[in-house]
Amino acid sequence: MKRYISLLILSFAMLQAMAAENLDSQPSMAESIQATLEHERRTDSEKDRDKNRKPRETLEFLGIKADMSVLELMPGGGWYTKILGPILDPKGKLYLSIGAERTAEKLADQPGFSSTKLIPFDRTNFVRKSGSRQYDLPEFSFGIKKLDLVLTFRNQHNFTETGRRNLNQAIFEALKKGGRYGIIDHTRRHMQDDSAENWRRLDPVLVIKEVQEAGFELVDYSTLHYRLDDELRYEVGRKTVTGNTDRFTLLFRKP
Repeated sequence: MKRYISLLILSFAMLQAMAAENLDSQPSMAESIQATLEHERRTDSEKDRDKNRKPRETLEFLGIKADMSVLELMPGGGWYTKILGPILDPKGKLYLSIGAERTAEKLADQPGFSSTKLIPFDRTNFVRKSGSRQYDLPEFSFGIKKLDLVLTFRNQHNFTETGRRNLNQAIFEALKKGGRYGIIDHTRRHMQDDSAENWRRLDPVLVIKEVQEAGFELVDYSTLHYRLDDELRYEVGRKTVTGNTDRFTLLFRKP
């Protein structure tokens, strides 16, 4: 009997050791992100922007995990999408929406993007505000629930106050309880009036106020993209500013 018990204890200890060894062999999230950044699917020009955009540090701050359900909004040319998709494949899911059709089509059927899905968004919902480059958005729903994380990189400035309000509400409804909402955008001076030079900048204090009004809690902020020599005076596309804009990085939580 004692021999039997001893064998059971030994077997249990061996199983624990094997499990621990297997766990130790799993790459950390930082290692997974770095491997994705170095992958050949990314072009040299995309990799050249890593120094400025700091994707590994940014995604670590935002709390990305391999088994999350993540929604990326307005992915543009897919710079972040090409990083997020492989990190989340195959354990998690990456959804793309709002102006995302081209990016989704370009990456469809490519290795590393089997769990990347498009949430269609009717472009007629975009209504340009008279005399402005910003767009209104009506009240709408993404038609999905219980997301872990929603991300938008340098995009909120494209919308009017009403558009941002409706966007924030749709995001709140799509997230699960405890879900996170990360926003990065170009910084505008506090309470500065609109002008041709700052229309692609946003007051971070205003953004915090608007997102909190949608029901979110501010969790944290990061100075990763703080740029002391950006005077916050000029349009972000100017040669003297582009690639070196001061950007705020905010993280919110659905209570």
